[in-house]
Amino acid sequence: MSNQDSVLTELQTALPHWRPQMFFKSSLVALSHAMEDQVLANPDAPLVIATFQQERFYRQEAHRYQRIAAKSPQVYVLSAPETEFQDASDSYETIAFDTTDALTQEWHLVIIGDHYANCLICRERQLSETEKTPIAMDTHRRFEGIWTFDRQVSGVAAQILLTRIAAYRPELLKKTQLAQQRYLNNVCPIDVPKAGVNALATGNPDPFVNRLVSYLQVGQYKLLKAYRAIAAQEQRERLLHLMTSAIRQSLNPDEMMQVAVEQLGPALRASRCIAYRCDALALSATIAHEFHTAGIPPLTGQPWPLQGNPLFEQVVATHDSVFIPNVRTDRQLPAGVAKQAVAQGIVAWLWVAIFYQDRFLGMIELHQCQTEQKTWTAEDVALAEAIATQLGVALIQAEAYANLEELNEQLAALERTRSNLVAITGHELRTPLSTIQVCLESLASEPDMPAELRQVMLSTALEDGERMRKLIQDFLTLSQLESGRIQWHIEPISLEECIELGLSNTRSQQAKRKIPTLVRGNWQDLPMVLADGEWFVEVLVKLLDNACKFTPPEGSISITAQPNAAQMMCLTVADTGRGIEPNRLETVFDRFYQEEGALQRTTGGTGLGLAICRQIIQRWGGTIWAESAGKDQGSQFHFTIPLADPLEE
Repeated sequence: MSNQDSVLTELQTALPHWRPQMFFKSSLVALSHAMEDQVLANPDAPLVIATFQQERFYRQEAHRYQRIAAKSPQVYVLSAPETEFQDASDSYETIAFDTTDALTQEWHLVIIGDHYANCLICRERQLSETEKTPIAMDTHRRFEGIWTFDRQVSGVAAQILLTRIAAYRPELLKKTQLAQQRYLNNVCPIDVPKAGVNALATGNPDPFVNRLVSYLQVGQYKLLKAYRAIAAQEQRERLLHLMTSAIRQSLNPDEMMQVAVEQLGPALRASRCIAYRCDALALSATIAHEFHTAGIPPLTGQPWPLQGNPLFEQVVATHDSVFIPNVRTDRQLPAGVAKQAVAQGIVAWLWVAIFYQDRFLGMIELHQCQTEQKTWTAEDVALAEAIATQLGVALIQAEAYANLEELNEQLAALERTRSNLVAITGHELRTPLSTIQVCLESLASEPDMPAELRQVMLSTALEDGERMRKLIQDFLTLSQLESGRIQWHIEPISLEECIELGLSNTRSQQAKRKIPTLVRGNWQDLPMVLADGEWFVEVLVKLLDNACKFTPPEGSISITAQPNAAQMMCLTVADTGRGIEPNRLETVFDRFYQEEGALQRTTGGTGLGLAICRQIIQRWGGTIWAESAGKDQGSQFHFTIPLADPLEE
């Protein structure tokens, strides 16, 4: 049978002036043993009613009740069965109630004899989340209820329990009626205590027992406080260990900051915990990492104003955390900051800086959005500061690792450059040098060489010498551009004249080899541009030379020019040649880039021409890029330079 009514509630209803007290389980055990010992020490045959929450608690005391039953025929034991406990009439009565019964949450012991009476009626109190501790101790269980030597109160409690027993086991009705006649008929009506008088104190005639229980209670409070301190220390060490593990497992700053808010927020029972990167002079920050409880609106991705916030400025200046217990009543906050906090439902506000040595890296904020005021303790703030310190170290390590990766990439790029330089130098310098050497040796060793052959030898040597000169000149030019040692002469120049000079230079090669058809665009009435004329022609020549290398003689190359909306002149050198794969449109501007490889090329060159063009155009504030539909689809190289007189819109 199951009964959902509490015995303690019924007793308080019958005795409205009796106030319940709080007991630890250790105190209840001591009281119960003292009451049972009193039964064993007296010659009386009292009424004894004991309620155990579960059978396992009863098993610990079963041997005592065998001895108590030898003193009295009126002994009743109630419990929720787990294995063997059941309704039985042996040396004493056992009553099994359902596991859903309200008695599973209560602890009762009522003893009424001829010369004494004791009553202990308690209900277990469920701990709130703030009262719970990770260290599970059975002695920490708390009960609230009534303990007294008052005979009248004991009689009322016995009457309630006997009624329950008769309902659980109807066959015991006559026996319970005999118990009422024997022990309860002489109980006088309950006297109402005077206002303001604690009935528990007036009902306990034994000051020694009272002092003993008080001593147990105080000792248990101290023990609980010590355990809470240990639990708080354990929690702090666990969080710090978690952060350390996160650092070791990942050098991703975003992952580490998310771990920090997800662990710190619940640990300090915050409604919201946010973390963000910013510098000391930041006007605002974007919330990237957040923990929030159910029902609290998230802030992730939102801008978070910092300018003019005295809390932020104080933390940055002093490196100390700032805690506002109640934002709504704090008179030091500017109206704008208080309005920002109220808009996000913030009541209590904790600011903790993320520092590494003297470098400010970011901020951790904890928000309490419940209406009741929240006070974080000094230990809570110390825990948040420890996490922030650990996070600062982690961010610096991640930053150092990122810099190391970037440096490694730069070193790898330099190694590739060195390899390309060696390959290109070996190919582009050794080949013409060998040709020159062979020609000169032939001329020196063959004085009777025919004049026609002598002229061929001299022309070949001169051509390869010019090839070497251009190679060395490209190296020197790129070095000067990258080091910033070029003296520019920027002035308004005629675009048409520069294009004609570039085309003339390219046409001059027709005497040596056949080149594609050069298509002249319509360049009349083009505005003047701001550039260095000599270097501008150099850019055009290199782009045209590059187009000639990769376009068959039967193909064509064109130059067009047109102002764009950005007040820049955009020039395009387009060809119908080999084209460029889409994934190489950017890499063609790298130093020493060779589409076919350094040693398997069908065209000459160092791979520096486009890199030189990019350096020149960028120095003037322009951009250069390539477009191509793919292999054998031709290519277009575009670049922009500033107009001398911006066009009126």
